[in-house]
Amino acid sequence: MRSLKCLILGLVAAVAASAASFTVVTYNVENLFDADGVAAYDDYQPAVYTPQHFATKLENIAKVLAKFGGGAGPEVILFQEIELDQTQGKSAPDYSAMLRRLEGRTVRGWLSMPDLPAELKDLPSEAWLLKALADAKLTGYTVISGDGGNAKAHEDGNRPSIKCVTFTRFPVLDVARYPTENARDILETKLNVEGNPFYVFNLHWKSGAGDVKTETTRVQNAGVLRTRLSELLKSDPSADVVIGGDFNSQYNQKQRYPKMKQTGLNDVLGSQGNELALRGTTRDLYNLWFELPEDQRGSDTYQGEWGTLIQMLVTRGLYDQNGIQYQDNSFGVARIADLNVDAAGVPLRWSPDGELGSGFSDHLPVYAHFRTVPDRRKDRWMELSRPSETETDAAIRPVSYEGVDRSKALTIASLPDGADLRDGTWSGKLFKVTGASVPNRYPMVHFAGQDYEIYGVNKDVRGLIYAQRDQQAEFDFYGELGTFKGTWQFVVQDPSWVTPIAQD
Repeated sequence: MRSLKCLILGLVAAVAASAASFTVVTYNVENLFDADGVAAYDDYQPAVYTPQHFATKLENIAKVLAKFGGGAGPEVILFQEIELDQTQGKSAPDYSAMLRRLEGRTVRGWLSMPDLPAELKDLPSEAWLLKALADAKLTGYTVISGDGGNAKAHEDGNRPSIKCVTFTRFPVLDVARYPTENARDILETKLNVEGNPFYVFNLHWKSGAGDVKTETTRVQNAGVLRTRLSELLKSDPSADVVIGGDFNSQYNQKQRYPKMKQTGLNDVLGSQGNELALRGTTRDLYNLWFELPEDQRGSDTYQGEWGTLIQMLVTRGLYDQNGIQYQDNSFGVARIADLNVDAAGVPLRWSPDGELGSGFSDHLPVYAHFRTVPDRRKDRWMELSRPSETETDAAIRPVSYEGVDRSKALTIASLPDGADLRDGTWSGKLFKVTGASVPNRYPMVHFAGQDYEIYGVNKDVRGLIYAQRDQQAEFDFYGELGTFKGTWQFVVQDPSWVTPIAQD
């Protein structure tokens, strides 16, 4: 697993867009909805999702991105699941004027106002996100929205609710948007990187990775991208192109779900894992997940398995000695201990419980580094260390908590005086829990002055928890603090987390 130290050291410290090296991040932020109280999703109505919750989401996104570039942030960010503003104006905000207007207070300060001015309440999510990054000293971004103002109902009748948004520090040469069936527009942004054209595609395909029926929609989504990509590469086979986003597909989609006769990612788009094949003429895309060992491939989880829905693909032009070049083996997952993941590295997803809410996203960001090269030789290839020659594989990696280091678990004694475990600060943290059993239908423990339900993730864990309740007066276990439908609980992830009952 790549450590945070390596992540930070490997990232670019320079802020200026003229830097020879730069970083691209892809980040699904799990429904970043704005503050106007008008939302298409029930979970983001005013009774559940407040301006204070919005501020927490914004601040947490900024905390993650500030881990890049020595605190300066990445040069290019591809966001997914930004709210498609339900009350949008006729034109995009003047972002420079907006930032000047918001000087003097932080995002939290503005959104805490009981009488937030109407023109600020109506700002789209990406505008507030720009301000949150500025609060964290991440500045200089141009904002490109994936919605061109022509959003219409999807073919399945569902109302569009989210979109892709690209932030970049490089000059923007051109922008194009390509509608897809039952999914978000594909956003293409052509950038000028030290005089070199750099094409960045930001996408979010139809959901349901393991569903054979919805795969037909992703095939259509992939076809839209493949058509545009083929057109671009026909004009310039050495074009420098990065494709990032939420593909709602596994990098090994075809092998992982053999019942799918045709997949959007592998069959239509042509994603594959033979890095050396880019030097030929039949393969034009390489999936950067193959840069990592199999046991490190994962940016999201579902039903106890790691997934790779967030992906980044590159074209052969990023391997030659001309223009822009991918930095070999620089792809990684921003899995940042004590910030956006739990004890096993699983994403700490957003939760609206508590006054402020807590968590980050159900997806971890992925990133890669790039640089400009002066040679101007399209006929020469960069040297590769341990190049991947794997076409693809069917590996499925389960989430495991068995080997988690529990020595750093929090205890009552380690908490600061007056700590409120329900203020959102402690959600997702691992605790060593000892406390009296509280009479209740389900196992419940009294801990740090409050009562918490205890949830075991499987039958074996639940059996051990019930045994503790029935055979002794108090509980003794390790658990992650969280909520379920508004009820605070400790989640026990593995049988090894339950202290064995003492035998007489």
